[in-house]
Amino acid sequence: MSSRRAALLALLALPACGDLPQPHRGRPGGLASGLRIPLAVRLAIPPPTEALMTDDAARRYAEALSEALQAADVPATATSTPLPLDWRLIVTAQNTGATVIPRYVITNADGQEQGAVAGPPVPIRAWAEATTPTLQAVAQQANPRVTQMLLSIQAARASADPAAIRSGPPRLRLIPVRGAPGDGNTSLTARLREFLTNRGYVVQELADGASFAVTAEVSVMAVSTTVQRVEIQWIVSRRDGYELGRVLQLNEVPMGALSRAWGDIAYAAAEEAAAGVQQIIRNASSTGAS
Repeated sequence: MSSRRAALLALLALPACGDLPQPHRGRPGGLASGLRIPLAVRLAIPPPTEALMTDDAARRYAEALSEALQAADVPATATSTPLPLDWRLIVTAQNTGATVIPRYVITNADGQEQGAVAGPPVPIRAWAEATTPTLQAVAQQANPRVTQMLLSIQAARASADPAAIRSGPPRLRLIPVRGAPGDGNTSLTARLREFLTNRGYVVQELADGASFAVTAEVSVMAVSTTVQRVEIQWIVSRRDGYELGRVLQLNEVPMGALSRAWGDIAYAAAEEAAAGVQQIIRNASSTGAS
């Protein structure tokens, strides 16, 4: 048996808040190819009025965003007069001194915020000059983030009951995992995002509007020349910073098994962790702690 397979079997046996249900095992892929935009709605993009842009630049940026999203099969349109049933993509921007960070908020037709995501920082001079090539490049960078948010919202709405859909699915801020060797930080974060989305949460990078937050701390230490001890602590907190609980995963794996790509190991660990995170949030909600 290879060291990777041994490590996977070890992590499959990790305890995570007791005997947790695992309904997704054997169905990798998270947001499956059958889960598609559109959300049976049109996404209107008004020219942003709070994005540190001139009126002309705002109009051209809304057009650039709509073109980028249309290329990804999102029914988006740049318009200053959204139709009554349109969802909206609201763009704002923050000046950090050397850069400008654009922020994208998706609202439903009633104006209720459904999700938010930040774009990559843009040099302040380039943002101020607002040439058409620059705006098109920024829109292309925003496209996968906005599309992922739409997919997350759609999956969460499909999982929610009618009352939850009316008020918007629960939103959770996912802070990137820290401390893992190899590509563990990226892989664990991505897989947990998928599993939490499948469980009915809108997972976002920003804190705005999120009721809960989750992150993980990974530590790896040598037990012998051939064995490492791996500990993953998934930490769940609520809006005011109060810690609601932790999902602890602890096991020993062959030395170096996690030094490169985590692959199926991240999938298995995140699947169990998502179930534990959901249970912590449900417990908090049932006792009024949220």
